[in-house]
Amino acid sequence: MVISNKQVIAWLKRIASVMQDNKDYLTELDSAIGDADHGINMNRGFNKVKEQLPNISQQDIGAIFKAVGMTLMSSIGGASGPLYGTFFMRCGMALADKKELDTQDLLTLFKSGAEGVVVRGKPNLGDKTMYDVWAPVVECFEKTARENGNDLMETLEASVKAGEAAKVSTIGMQAKKGRASYLGERSIGHQDPGATSSCLILSALLDTLKS
Repeated sequence: MVISNKQVIAWLKRIASVMQDNKDYLTELDSAIGDADHGINMNRGFNKVKEQLPNISQQDIGAIFKAVGMTLMSSIGGASGPLYGTFFMRCGMALADKKELDTQDLLTLFKSGAEGVVVRGKPNLGDKTMYDVWAPVVECFEKTARENGNDLMETLEASVKAGEAAKVSTIGMQAKKGRASYLGERSIGHQDPGATSSCLILSALLDTLKS
């Protein structure tokens, strides 16, 4: 199985819809440990991406992701804009000229995106950030692909489950980055908003490929 250009565009449209549906939920999570604007920002950013899709839908997948990254960078406030913008721009650079994505390309997407988050935000595992989802997703994806002969759907399904478990694990972490870090131990007991939106993006890809 491979992921086509059209499926990438469908994924981005689905992300916009999912962020709109979860705007209040993400904002509620962020209100406990952040600026109470994560849902608003993610919804605005991916709405802007959706508006751009007709202009970029015929481009190669790398160019599409670069455009997404630039749009997010310019339209999402706070830390999320630079982080998600860098995530997609790194994906775009790593997948330049690609017309479709196989399992190893998808691994490249996740790995390059996660590396971009590290370069931009300097997180460590356990800091209670979106990296606490992407790092285990990359690890699971690489391991599962190796074991099952690069079956894309099986590998992605396992990785989504790993991401969901990682998201929940942020509840028990003390925040070491961003506004949440100011709360110290009071940040424990709350799910990280960035980890949550990352899982929504990942799940949206699986749902797109299943539809």
